[in-house]
Amino acid sequence: MFLRFFSLMLATLSVSQTVSADESLWLYAKGTDTRPAGSFELKLSDISRIGKGSGDYVFNDIRPEIEFGITDQLTVYGEVMIFDHHYEITDENLNPMFETQGGEGKSFDKTQFGGFEVGAKYNFFSPYKDFMGYSFGFAYEYRGRYRLDGSPIRQHSYVFTNFFQKNFLDDRLVIAINPKIELERRKGPGVLEEEIALDISAGIAYRFAPNWFVGLEFRHQSDYLNPQEDGEFDPELQRSSWDASDIRIGTQHQNGNYLGPTIHYSQKDWWVTAGLLFQIYGGGSTNAYTKDGLNFDEHEQLHVGLTFAHEF
Repeated sequence: MFLRFFSLMLATLSVSQTVSADESLWLYAKGTDTRPAGSFELKLSDISRIGKGSGDYVFNDIRPEIEFGITDQLTVYGEVMIFDHHYEITDENLNPMFETQGGEGKSFDKTQFGGFEVGAKYNFFSPYKDFMGYSFGFAYEYRGRYRLDGSPIRQHSYVFTNFFQKNFLDDRLVIAINPKIELERRKGPGVLEEEIALDISAGIAYRFAPNWFVGLEFRHQSDYLNPQEDGEFDPELQRSSWDASDIRIGTQHQNGNYLGPTIHYSQKDWWVTAGLLFQIYGGGSTNAYTKDGLNFDEHEQLHVGLTFAHEF
């Protein structure tokens, strides 16, 4: 369904002809560009996260987004999250998915409103004029559904992102890296998690023809926490806290590392990016579900992404 919708959107927008600005060359990593003052961008992305090492698992993370340039250096945005889950887990130890689906032989198939995010990005240095480009971003995120299994939660997150970009060969070669810290507080039935998450996305892309970039992207994501279940902490793990009077980084609960190719094409008023990222290594604490050197409770075998954007 989503591929047909994306194909229709691409055909509708194909009247434009020249290169646009502020384009995402990768699935997760982003450059330092901000929108021109007074301009808008509408964006629709779908990253399908596939495979948990047990049974069948597909999660489509669908995000319509709008961006607006307040000034040439300051961009604000808002997006909604649509969580589309389809899974049937066979290993009873792979939770919360196994419990949420109702146990052995059951399945979970729902499309739900997941939450929203609002944020801003400010550009300090340009990769076209300065030695290196740098921007800083801040966002607030609320989720009413858990991205792993679609169960009801209440999650408040505060996200701090650094954007670095360096261009070479007359801007034909672009390198970007985004270290990101997320402070999360999540509540579910009988569970409280205060979490510090680290996310590092990096990409390299080369313009091999007019309007075309081919790239390679890396992503690391890890969580530091000790989940509190029914008022009790695991005595073998250290808990995270980001209260002003009690700041601490707890045990690394899980980590996942991804690598894969991307392709990007742009015209004057629109662009499209696709990518394929494979989990190459994953691990975590004694509570993490790992198999053959990969993490599957928080991560997946494969991420397949597609993003369309229209500027006006």
